[in-house]
Amino acid sequence: MKINIYQKLHKAACEAGGVAKGKKVQGMHFNPLLHDEVQKVAMEALLNNGLYPVCTYENQMTDSFILVTCNMKIHDVEDPKQFVEVSGCSAMGNLDKFGTGNGMSYAKKYAYLNALHLKTGLDLEDGYNAKPFSTNKIPQSSGPKHGSQTTHVNKDVQHIKSDILGCKNIYEYRRVKKEVDPYLETALKNKSPKLYAEISDLLETRGDELNRRT
Repeated sequence: MKINIYQKLHKAACEAGGVAKGKKVQGMHFNPLLHDEVQKVAMEALLNNGLYPVCTYENQMTDSFILVTCNMKIHDVEDPKQFVEVSGCSAMGNLDKFGTGNGMSYAKKYAYLNALHLKTGLDLEDGYNAKPFSTNKIPQSSGPKHGSQTTHVNKDVQHIKSDILGCKNIYEYRRVKKEVDPYLETALKNKSPKLYAEISDLLETRGDELNRRT
């Protein structure tokens, strides 16, 4: 008996394995969820069930970053006119030659996660390399290491911004905020007041937006 695209997607979600998070790098307070690992798990489950995703992107440029939104259509290979759409997954990129590509990868990663509800170990009890986060202080340094330290901090902040903007509901927002708050207080508040204020404002704005939707 032929099954419809929603039944196929349901089967793919049930079959999909968990995504192991990557290792922490200096300056990051969390284990990164890598795009390639998410895509590998998602594509295996989709292809095994006769489904194929196609993505289009929308870019919004600001004075300090580019916001990339991924709209994914998952088509039934046996009946291409049938598709399921996952819209509005967004991410931020820097204003450099890598910014658009980074934003596209990050946004597509969350489209996969939302489409298949993949386990990622983001909850401490989830079991996929899930360990309590330890607070990483930005190391004190001087001389030539300062540039490297700044680079790590900027990368960490970009990940935090993308995580905040990637929240689709107030429950995801509360989880992200719970992870971000200790880092703000211990690593940014005194060492980088400007970044602290920027992240705090973004948290407040995104929280207000999601509260209004509930």
